[in-house]
Amino acid sequence: MGAPHFWFTPADRPTVIARLLSPLGTLYAMATARRVTRSGIKLGVPVICVGNINAGGTGKTPTVIALAMHLIARGVQPHVVSRGHGGSLTGPVQVNERAHTADQVGDEPLLVSAFCPVWVSKDRAAGAQAAVASGAQVIILDDGHQNPALQKDISIVVVDAIKGFGNGLCLPAGPLREPVETGLKRTDFVLSVATNAAQHFSDAAQHSPAFAAQKTFAETWGSKIKVPHLEGFVEPLQTGMDWEGLRVLAFAGIGHPEKFFQTLKGLGAEIVRVEALEDHQPFTPQLLTRLENEARILQAQLVTTEKDAARLPEHFRPKVLALPVRLRIADTAPLDAALQQLGL
Repeated sequence: MGAPHFWFTPADRPTVIARLLSPLGTLYAMATARRVTRSGIKLGVPVICVGNINAGGTGKTPTVIALAMHLIARGVQPHVVSRGHGGSLTGPVQVNERAHTADQVGDEPLLVSAFCPVWVSKDRAAGAQAAVASGAQVIILDDGHQNPALQKDISIVVVDAIKGFGNGLCLPAGPLREPVETGLKRTDFVLSVATNAAQHFSDAAQHSPAFAAQKTFAETWGSKIKVPHLEGFVEPLQTGMDWEGLRVLAFAGIGHPEKFFQTLKGLGAEIVRVEALEDHQPFTPQLLTRLENEARILQAQLVTTEKDAARLPEHFRPKVLALPVRLRIADTAPLDAALQQLGL
């Protein structure tokens, strides 16, 4: 099931259901608080944590990829450490994009492994130690904000610019793993992510929906953010593919599939049907057969995200187009200053 609507009502006007569930949210927050107080190990290399306060997708995977590419451009070799959500391997194991499947290591690590070395480990500390032994100069800890296994040198909390922190309540009353003020006390940067800004952040981009979303986020939540606020924009990668007028049946199993559908629409694709799947939902033979048959009847091309494409069976991949996207940070100067302090 998707996130309930009442999670994303204004924080100053929670619904009756949210208020009734708020005592359970308080208990959830207390459990998180106890967990994060444990002391983690200190590695011999810097650790940069990319995490969130919200449950579900906020743009962490594009952020991890963008951060890895940024570090590589600075002459530093990053290794990503992930728990491998949805994968069967406990690790530590280095992901091999040619030998491993999403069922073994998870779709996100498989996607990220095309950009830099990735280690999957249910024990984050063991995974990080294996990465260091293999030559990592910096660890990017994926989805580790509430994981105390490692001491972090930089912590980045990623949040969707449109949904923000929802109604500001903790699970199950709201979308949060911990209260905003509590989670941001352990944070060095907040990165709000929007989609579909005009390329190169031109003057025209200032009037785009993506910049409007960033402005709204800053107005709503800015008073609670006491650390540098970075603005990120997820945009389609320019591959030469002409989407204009292409009839598509779009399907996605990510945190917020509607953003993917909107991106396709913005590229000019004619969306004849969409299929919003659960995050990391398995592609059963029955589901794939249905999608293929519907696309044939509608005379439409099947299209999905890069992350979903990583989970597709090998025999089915030629039938589906994947839309690659990349995250760009409007101003990296505050992040660069922090990296420089770490010698990166």
